[in-house]
Amino acid sequence: MECSIKEDWLAEEVDRRGQILDAAFEEFSTKGFKGATIKSIAGAAGLQSPALIYWYFPDKEALFDAVLHTHAPLRTTVDDPASMMDRPPEEVLPEIARAYFATVNNPVSQRMMKLLVGEAMRRPGLADMLGRATAAKVLGFLKQYLSRQVELGRLRPHDVRSGARAFVGMLIPQAAGKIVFPALREDDLTDEEHLKTAIGIFLEGLRPKD
Repeated sequence: MECSIKEDWLAEEVDRRGQILDAAFEEFSTKGFKGATIKSIAGAAGLQSPALIYWYFPDKEALFDAVLHTHAPLRTTVDDPASMMDRPPEEVLPEIARAYFATVNNPVSQRMMKLLVGEAMRRPGLADMLGRATAAKVLGFLKQYLSRQVELGRLRPHDVRSGARAFVGMLIPQAAGKIVFPALREDDLTDEEHLKTAIGIFLEGLRPKD
């Protein structure tokens, strides 16, 4: 009986946290980071008191970070770096690229990104938070991963800081065509076509010399 009560309580906690995250995502994607308040998020989540949100998240920044994590496959992909470090780049880099495209292909995520990018340009503090929440984590993973591949002899020695930026930079134009520059899509280049060619060029430039 006691075990059943505990399981029911845990299930209720998970459901409520999920409700808060769903409501926060809608609020952030509609109103932006500044416009979405703890009070408005609590109302959208059907909570009796905004204070209940602080039971799950210490502040709005932590809630925002959790929303990004939940709705960004790319963040989830790099959350367990240890399991990927020894896998070959021919496997790992396409996974990263596909997770990146999966994020920008979601229409609701596109709406949120457009709004937040616009806000970030006007508010340096938000830009810094967004950078730490996503860009820094992804680049940090890539730097670690490329360093490990150099150690394993699969890639030649190079400045992995630049290597990580170069890899992400090769993906950005494909994503930009879906978010801010529709003209870039006029050539009908698919995500798979782009990542296959881009990753091939990237790896060819870093192959160890015989």
